[in-house]
Amino acid sequence: MSFVPRLPPFVSRLGLKLGATAGLIAGLGAVAVSSASGGSAALLGLGTAVLVYAASHVWLHRRLRHLQGVLHEIRTHEFAAETPPSGPQGDELSTLLWEVYRTGQSLETEIQELKEMESYRREFIGNVSHELKTPIFSVQGFAETLLDGALNDESVNRTFLKKILHHANRLDNLARDLSTITKIETDELDMSNEAFNVAELFDAAIESVEIRAEEKGIMPRQRVAPDLPQIYGDFDRLRRVLVNLVDNAIKYNQDGGTVQLEAESQNDEVVIRVVDDGIGISPDHLPRLTERFYRVDKSRSRNQGGTGLGLAIVKHILAAHDRELHVESAPEEGSTFYFTLPTSPQPSLQPA
Repeated sequence: MSFVPRLPPFVSRLGLKLGATAGLIAGLGAVAVSSASGGSAALLGLGTAVLVYAASHVWLHRRLRHLQGVLHEIRTHEFAAETPPSGPQGDELSTLLWEVYRTGQSLETEIQELKEMESYRREFIGNVSHELKTPIFSVQGFAETLLDGALNDESVNRTFLKKILHHANRLDNLARDLSTITKIETDELDMSNEAFNVAELFDAAIESVEIRAEEKGIMPRQRVAPDLPQIYGDFDRLRRVLVNLVDNAIKYNQDGGTVQLEAESQNDEVVIRVVDDGIGISPDHLPRLTERFYRVDKSRSRNQGGTGLGLAIVKHILAAHDRELHVESAPEEGSTFYFTLPTSPQPSLQPA
């Protein structure tokens, strides 16, 4: 009677592939046992089973150590996402190892995103602090100077009062930006749906940046096509869009540069552009311009002021109007920001 050795029951139940070594041992054992008889066959069968068990134990041990290593890397934040698991595939342990590896990849990506957001958050707090301190100190200084006697000099007091108004507007813009971004995050950004002329929108936006424009010797110009139809949307929100775009066009421009607001009819829409001949933007930065807190040049942005929320707010307000912001720019060649608005009421907006 021949004796055919079998794999240990736990191995067959798991359905594990033991690899070439274990398979070879089992095969040789089967050949040897088939030519033997009696006690020798039993002894050889037992020896073969022991060898197979030992081989499977070594294989399992290596795979589990590999799995343990991956889990340790994830726990200690030393996970090497670029080094995938090696060794045979297709068995349960390999599948588990790959699932753990993919989980590690996902966690590593999320950790990096959280670190980046934390860095942006810290920078944002610093920017807000700077944006608050600068106008407050300026208003205090001008007010003290006026109280010390400059109030009686009309040429001086009017200049100082205009500067106080400018810094008060700067604080108001900061408060509006923070309020808007809060409403965006809580999905509470309500929109009205009213008809108005493009010229009204342009005038309101230019008035809001008048003092900053004067400081840099820039007078924003308008070029509005004749017989332009009325447009529809939330006037105050769209004014905020233009203020943010024009303010950036002035900030990132040389003294005496050019900023132009343009509008023309295109099919059933009006195309609105803000064009400048400023420093321009590298193509590498264009995809991230509307991310919250993102800045192309952090050192320059800090000197120019702002929170890093301006274009993010523009993006969300336009999205609430079912519109998108488009950008064309190149270093030292200026920038063009543009979007479209409808010439008929939008069903998606709440009527005013």
